[in-house]
Amino acid sequence: MSNADLNKLLPPNKQIILFDGVCNLCDKFVQFVLRHDKEKQFIFASLQSSIGQQLLREYNLENSLKTVVLISDGVAYLYSDVAIRVGNTLGGWMKITYLFYLVPKFFRDIIYNWIAANRYRLFGKQDHCIIPKVEWKDRFIDT
Repeated sequence: MSNADLNKLLPPNKQIILFDGVCNLCDKFVQFVLRHDKEKQFIFASLQSSIGQQLLREYNLENSLKTVVLISDGVAYLYSDVAIRVGNTLGGWMKITYLFYLVPKFFRDIIYNWIAANRYRLFGKQDHCIIPKVEWKDRFIDT
């Protein structure tokens, strides 16, 4: 898929969350965001999808990332920065996540990476990518 084709698929003024489509923890995170994103600021694609793979290449990210990726205003965010930025964007009580920027990134990412490395053991794994509920189907990009 060319960059021009990719740009046609991505709605303007939206933030994109790339997630592991077979990870139960990632599924819970995506469902949480969908339930609380009243302004529909986020769209989603699995890391395993062709568009997810294309975005990883476009942003020079590893193909085997063990993180949720947030793409916002042309910048790719990884690891603990994703949770903090998503919480802040969702607003309300979730803006409290912004306080985690006071914790050094190195320390935040050690904890994040430990959870990511053990996510299948701790939370389980599906055999196939998660299929979104009908009412959320338009929030997912998949090619």
